[in-house]
Amino acid sequence: MKKCILALVCAIMIMPMNAKTLVAYFSATGTTKVAAEKLAAQHNARLWEIEPAEKYTAADLDWRNPQSRSSIEMNDPEERPMIKQCTDVTPYDTVYVGFPIWWGICPRIINSWLDNNEPQLQGKILIPFATSGSSGIEEAEAYLRKTYPSLNWQKGLLLNKR
Repeated sequence: MKKCILALVCAIMIMPMNAKTLVAYFSATGTTKVAAEKLAAQHNARLWEIEPAEKYTAADLDWRNPQSRSSIEMNDPEERPMIKQCTDVTPYDTVYVGFPIWWGICPRIINSWLDNNEPQLQGKILIPFATSGSSGIEEAEAYLRKTYPSLNWQKGLLLNKR
């Protein structure tokens, strides 16, 4: 009997996850990654990291330097950093989209990911979530709704450390 239960548990563990929920996130420093992992575990969701083709360095993230990569990207609404790899979003009904708040909104790499997946995201439930040292998520929510009006955005979540 114990062998049968063990075999069943092992079989379940190696089966592909058939979750209908995806947690896609970008994390520059690891804070948003921790929040995304917790969210994915809570919803039995597939976890997907939106990775830049060129990783951000500490100098790139220096928001006080107007010549840093993040400053240049955020000051140009048309900027779309290259992403390392795309994911197929078609199997999912609900997609959480996570990011750190930069300049009050999502980093431009989120635009890159959304632009790439926008046709496949039509009709899905999209829930933004963010981490931030001081900002709320409201401005980011408004930005996403305005920039991607054909997508079904729901109320966002601010998932700071608690």
